[in-house]
Amino acid sequence: MTQSLADLAAAFSGRLLTDNDDMAPFLTDWGHMRGGKALAVAQPDSTDDVATIVRWCNTNGVPIVPQGGNTGLAGGCIPDQSGTALVLSLARMNKVRSIDLVNNTLTLDAGCILQSVQDTAENHDRLFPLSLGAEGSCTIGGNLATNAGGTGVLRYGNARDLCLGLEVVTANGEIWDGLKALRKDNSGYDLRDIFIGSEGTLGIITGAVLKLFPRPVAQTTCIVSLDSPSRALDLFGLARRRLDTMVTGFEFFSEECLTLVLEMFDDARRPVETRGPWYVLVELSDLQSEDSARENMQNLLETAFEQGAISDGAVATSVSQARAFWALRERLAEAMAKSGKVIKHDVSVPVSSVPQFLDEADAAMARGWPDIRFIVFGHLGDGNVHYDFISKKGADQDAFHAQQDAINAVVHDIVVKHRGSISAEHGLGTLRRDEADRYRDPVERGLMRAVKAAFDPHNRMNPGKLLA
Repeated sequence: MTQSLADLAAAFSGRLLTDNDDMAPFLTDWGHMRGGKALAVAQPDSTDDVATIVRWCNTNGVPIVPQGGNTGLAGGCIPDQSGTALVLSLARMNKVRSIDLVNNTLTLDAGCILQSVQDTAENHDRLFPLSLGAEGSCTIGGNLATNAGGTGVLRYGNARDLCLGLEVVTANGEIWDGLKALRKDNSGYDLRDIFIGSEGTLGIITGAVLKLFPRPVAQTTCIVSLDSPSRALDLFGLARRRLDTMVTGFEFFSEECLTLVLEMFDDARRPVETRGPWYVLVELSDLQSEDSARENMQNLLETAFEQGAISDGAVATSVSQARAFWALRERLAEAMAKSGKVIKHDVSVPVSSVPQFLDEADAAMARGWPDIRFIVFGHLGDGNVHYDFISKKGADQDAFHAQQDAINAVVHDIVVKHRGSISAEHGLGTLRRDEADRYRDPVERGLMRAVKAAFDPHNRMNPGKLLA
């Protein structure tokens, strides 16, 4: 295989890494919870290079693991322990190909970092609204391969909703040019939607056409304390009735979450005087003026107080304070990592079912595991709950983490009872693959396997991911 790798290195532009130290950053996931081995790591410079690498892998019987920014949380972008797979990193494919300000579209390579895409849009007085904690290192290709969500889903939708066209290298090394910047195209099967969310198991996304939006003139952020998730939904309903699409963020987190962030970060501060078992962060985006945005927020909070939906609230008076409010929510993942071992659940239920789901899951967990801390937060406006646990101080971390499978079964059974999903936005990868298959309807399972067999008959593309 050494000579064959040398032939591959000579066949494409870019880099081919074979040294263990050079490959190491590509072989462990973001949380350092899962790692693997690889035959090599290829970093092509172009779509033609990707096609060349895929054809070489087919000829030599080598599995392919596509990788973007390697920020995944479900093991979907790292190889297994066999050492037989080639990791295909798109990190060097990071060019903006074109921008159309009349059509409000941006065409680019799949290896572009999400934050750089946001910056490119802003430099042209536009908004690309996909936003998540890993935006400084995750890539557009990975975002589309996992149909990433984040904080803007309420107003703008998931990654799928923000993409008009794709360029994909298929499992046999052909290039599909689907880079259409069309908002209407009713000409057959939507291949774009098949590849989005497929986690690299059907083909490799190498380019995309993304939607751009008008950039808001002003954004206003507040945090309120309230008594329950039901009260949070009352506030959400009021906000949507009054302000509709101006509501671009509606995040919730518990007092336990806030306490954890305050424990782990010395610069974090309580946002409101009145403590509540729950808090909601609301962001309004206004296309008119800062005065209009602040007036809308004040009117919303005054009505919410009058209706008894909230106990206390604070409106950010500066950009820095708004960032501090968001940090209380966005630093939760880091705070949990600093606290020790974590058992995570990225689930979704219908928005109206969130309070009942939490009541049932909390009761079940308290009965079975009284010595854990509940770290519950998420995107309430779209029903996505991060239902996570850490052990209490002084508890045996290994014994706690050994309960993961039993805890998962309890939580996910309740999710499915409410016709929810056990993977709202992180993807299945290997972490949730088998559980998802167990809950999946047999007809759905058969259809998904048929799609896989049609697009990747030799099972070269990211084998062992997504499908059991």
